[in-house]
Amino acid sequence: MRLLIDDANMNDIRRLYDLYPIDGVTTNPSILAKTGKQPYEVLKEIRAFIGKDADLHVQVTAKEAEGMAEDARAIIKELGEATFVKIPCIPEGFRAMKALRKEGIRITGTAIYTPMQAYLAARSGASYAAPYINRIDNMGYDGIRVAKEIQDIFEVNHYETGILAASFKNSQQVLELCKYGVAAATVAPAVIDGFVNNVAITAAVDAFVKDFEGLAGEGVTMKNCR
Repeated sequence: MRLLIDDANMNDIRRLYDLYPIDGVTTNPSILAKTGKQPYEVLKEIRAFIGKDADLHVQVTAKEAEGMAEDARAIIKELGEATFVKIPCIPEGFRAMKALRKEGIRITGTAIYTPMQAYLAARSGASYAAPYINRIDNMGYDGIRVAKEIQDIFEVNHYETGILAASFKNSQQVLELCKYGVAAATVAPAVIDGFVNNVAITAAVDAFVKDFEGLAGEGVTMKNCR
């Protein structure tokens, strides 16, 4: 399962790339708005940092198919062909996906709450389908179950579309989909930080260091012990 950062804050992106095996970055209009900067200013900075071939997902904002297609072409022109264009899974969105796929533009079907949306995205040529796990939970349904149903649909129908699961509230949700073999998950920095934020882990490491220093001396490590 590929791991992406769902954020546009460059401080967090740099920090998490330094620490973990990150595969790319996803954004949406709300995430970009939080930066307080012009969209392409932020997006070009992200692209420059992660590299021209890394996964970057950027969402259109037009509501009609023609406008979505124009947005998509502008996104690719500014950010490169490796960019995935996020298209909402609504009727006009599917219309736009079909047209853009013929142009070779890589598409991520977004704003997915139901397996049927994901099915239509796959049929329309999307490379990824992005179900909103926690938002589905907040509607009284089971986001993990919906994502697994989508995965089953893709597998039984031999679709090449992968799941890019989004909207997580905790690491357990991410783990459940990792175990199920979905293609990718995009996760907010706070949730990524929680992957290994465990007092038992910290205590174990501290105990190892304390015991070693008791043997070799305070501040001594394997590089300078004799």
